Amino acid sequence: MPASNSRMTAIVCHGPEDYRVEEVGRPVAGQNELVVKIGACGICASDCKCWSGAAMFWGGKNPYVKPPVIPGHEFFGYVEELGPGAAEHFGVKAGDMVIAEQIVPCDRCRYCRSGSYWMCEVHNIFGFQREVADGGMSEYMKFPSTARVHKIPAEMPLADAAVIEPLSCAIHTVQRGDIQLADVVVIAGAGPLGLLMTQVARLKTPKKLVVVDLMEDRLELARGFGADVTINPKTQDVDEVLRSLTDGYGCDVYIETTGHPSGVTQGLQIIRKLGRFVEFSVFGKETSADWSIIGDRKELDIRGAHLGPYCYPIAIDLLTRGLVTSKGIVTHQYDLADWDEALKLANSTDSIKVLLTPGYRR
Repeated sequence: MPASNSRMTAIVCHGPEDYRVEEVGRPVAGQNELVVKIGACGICASDCKCWSGAAMFWGGKNPYVKPPVIPGHEFFGYVEELGPGAAEHFGVKAGDMVIAEQIVPCDRCRYCRSGSYWMCEVHNIFGFQREVADGGMSEYMKFPSTARVHKIPAEMPLADAAVIEPLSCAIHTVQRGDIQLADVVVIAGAGPLGLLMTQVARLKTPKKLVVVDLMEDRLELARGFGADVTINPKTQDVDEVLRSLTDGYGCDVYIETTGHPSGVTQGLQIIRKLGRFVEFSVFGKETSADWSIIGDRKELDIRGAHLGPYCYPIAIDLLTRGLVTSKGIVTHQYDLADWDEALKLANSTDSIKVLLTPGYRR
């Protein structure tokens, strides 16, 4: 690309419900940095909640989001420019299809230095902090020197490459559940993450895999992805169905990925004593529950799941081998200029995964 072309089109977040399509400066690669041409960037449920003003992103005296910032953390792209030392630093070359993990670790805090980089104390994540972590809803994007970068096979289809990030999160979440062969596992929520978790959990071969959702078309997809039982709370009693499957005890593992308070309270009700409850979702508001259930009544093992540490190579391998697919999950694609329509659709039940595709090459 000619050096004189120093501008690009991007979505810019200026504040809650204030995202604009703008012409901005194109990033330049410094020492050990990459600039990539974005192939696609997915719109995540957390992007929708950030847009709507959720307190997690905008609350307090020092809000997590630092606008104006280019959003987007579900991206992949092609190496366009290599700064000095970047080829050796990342092991890539111009034209390679690549992805960076969501977090930009500081590599200095106690978590980064101990290998738990995904819990970095600074915790810059692409798409939420201006300049240091501008995201992928743009034509070009910079990967800083501390980014965790992975190569993607050149033949991987767009839709599969675009779900590497959420699939990595799904893998980490399922791993946190420590699923055993005799377990009855419930995945609450059949959105993009829940459907990817269903595919990954099936590879663990639990005794019974159950998916709960309010949308019949998503439950149909879940069955196709390996769910043994699907439950629609609008027409079925979730607790009753689970008790009938487990001799009255409840499920062994409950994975919450609805992002709705009812998903939490439902899980606390249907999980057995000494069960493992895994919380993945980003919530738009506080959730209340009777904590006596966790300790005094059931002695539950409550586990969080954040990002997809050490899971990107696994995600790429599973997609390459056809053990996990994006088919049926990626439902819509839009140009950057159509951001308003894309967001509206992503924030509705009329889509599953919506992509922005500013520069796909095939």
